Parts: sequence; structure tokens; C-alpha cells
Amino acid sequence: MIPSDVFRDLPVLTDDRVRLVPLGEEHFDGVRRMLDDPEVRRLTGTHHTFTDEEVRRLLATRSDHHDRADWAITDAATGAFLGEAVLHELDPPNAAAGYRIALLGPEAFSRGYGTASTRLVRDYAFDVAGLHRVGLEVFDFNVRAQRVYEKCGFVREGIHRQAIWWNGIWHDMITMGIVASDPRPG
Repeated sequence: MIPSDVFRDLPVLTDDRVRLVPLGEEHFDGVRRMLDDPEVRRLTGTHHTFTDEEVRRLLATRSDHHDRADWAITDAATGAFLGEAVLHELDPPNAAAGYRIALLGPEAFSRGYGTASTRLVRDYAFDVAGLHRVGLEVFDFNVRAQRVYEKCGFVREGIHRQAIWWNGIWHDMITMGIVASDPRPG
């Protein structure tokens, strides 16, 4: 069992491509842009349209939630906002959490930011937070994300058939996971 406030003191995570910093109000413009991007909305299955007030409230309260880790993904060289990476749905007795990531939009896709961020969060989850398992869900049409997760050691575990209705078509949701003893490709 891990503490229910395991994410209380959220560190900055860095490599040569990205810098993950605790998500906060200073990231409003980037988050707002990300939430409004039609491709990001499709890839994340986001039907809800967020108001500025909802986004500001969300960002203002991130540091108060010690049962989740919310990072802004920023460019290591420029500091530009690139997206967010989150460990959420913490299950302390089972040392498990969920993972999700969203990049700013097409200008941030296919540049290695998602892979670098996922590796940093994966290593933090196991080596620092002491988690045993990290799971995620990804839609069948998000093949690019599936490849990233597999490159980072996540294993396909199952399918929720016809889990999301998007643009007049039912799509499956794929579940993937990684446990602490699994190989962690670099």
C-alpha cells in the first residue's frame, strides 16, 4: 500500500526534449488552446466544451489534489507549453493509478514529446511514487498513441467494444497497462 497523498510534493521531471512541471494557473493559455483543438478533442474523446471559468478552476486546484499528479509538458529548450501528462485515479491499497496524456495539437504530434513524457512519468510512477501498476485507455483510432505506449512498455490488455460514439461511428477503447516488473524500454 502506498500513501493516499503520494503525489503531495510533485517534482519537475526532465530529459533533453521535455520538462514536466506541476500544472498550474500559469498554463491557462496552453490548456485553453489544447481543449479547443478539434483533433485533441477527438483523440481524447472529449465531448464536453469547457468554459474559461472551468479551466481556471481546474488549474487553480491541481496542487490541492495529492491523490493525482498533473504535469504541464513543456519544451526543454524554450519552455513552451506542449500538453499535459497525468497520473490519476490513485488506488493506494493496490499501488495503482491511471495515466493520460494530451498534447497541444497537431503542431506537437509526431515529434517525440509524447514518448519522452510517457517515459518520464512511467519511471517516476515506479521509481519514486512506488506504484506497482499504471493503466490507461486509448481509442482504436489513436494508433499513434498506441505505438507510443507500446514503445514505453505498456501491454495491450483488453478492449471495451463500442465504448465511444464519435462522428456517427462507434469505436472501441483499448486498455493497456504496465507493472513495475515489466521491461521498460528506453
